[in-house]
Amino acid sequence: MAKPMRARFSRRQLLSSTAALLCASSRLRGQDDATFSTEIKVVNLLAVVRTKKGEIISGLSKNDFTILENARPQTIRYFSRETNLPLTLGLMVDTSMSQHRLLDAERSASFHFLDRVLRENTDQVFLMQFDMAVMLRQALTSSRSQLEDKLAYVDTPTRNELALQRGGGTLLYDAVFQASREIMMSQRNRKALIILTDGVDTGSDRTLSDAIEAAQRADTLVFSILFSDPGAYDFSLGEPNGRRVLERLAKETGGSFFEVSKKQSIETVFSLIEQELRSQYSLGFVSDQPVRVSEFRTLQLNTKLKGLVVQARDRYWAQR
Repeated sequence: MAKPMRARFSRRQLLSSTAALLCASSRLRGQDDATFSTEIKVVNLLAVVRTKKGEIISGLSKNDFTILENARPQTIRYFSRETNLPLTLGLMVDTSMSQHRLLDAERSASFHFLDRVLRENTDQVFLMQFDMAVMLRQALTSSRSQLEDKLAYVDTPTRNELALQRGGGTLLYDAVFQASREIMMSQRNRKALIILTDGVDTGSDRTLSDAIEAAQRADTLVFSILFSDPGAYDFSLGEPNGRRVLERLAKETGGSFFEVSKKQSIETVFSLIEQELRSQYSLGFVSDQPVRVSEFRTLQLNTKLKGLVVQARDRYWAQR
């Protein structure tokens, strides 16, 4: 007789416990719904401020800036002049045949730049090369030695590789698209791509607009460096105006365009990029416009001070 009593008691206990769990689950779901409905999405911008002569200005405060989103004023909630924020960099090197005679200089300048800029255990860098294919030489790392080792292997295609591909190619747009979508999208630090190329794309599946949009969605600046060899044979049948391509990549992502010339060496260009990275302002706002549909929204960051020019991206992807 004792066993049935225990069994009946057990069933009552089970029913009581189940009811309690359902009530608790209901309360938890209510908490989850409340959390979801009040989720705060911060829109972050990185900016550099210059005089009209190009001199970088530091020392500005939050009150010196204004932000418009879709032409509507927004309140700047977060502001920092700190240059110690973690940095995620992508170093991307054009290794098509037109760049063959420039690679030694590119490798040397790249390593010295990383040696000065990279803070081990704080910053991360990946190394990518592109020609008739896109190749990730080194995944994200904080190790200078790993990057130096992999830079040594950045080179133009062999004759056998060219023969297999029936000629050359420069998948610039594909490289920017892949770097942005597959690497930068998941990163949450300051993000920038540094691209060494003559700007001529041949053979990419993606367009220039695709590449720019991917970088914008990943909140990634592009520093484009036009480095061309006037004596190189033109293997390409692609976009002839490399300058125009690289200027667009930089301008529409909030980065900068540079050109290596007799007056400005590759080492000088890297020094200018280093200075810019160390002089960025970080600003953030929470939009007062609900995101009902995922879309691009325009941004306009200005300073209240006369005679200064603000360099920042002009739109962002508002994710629902």
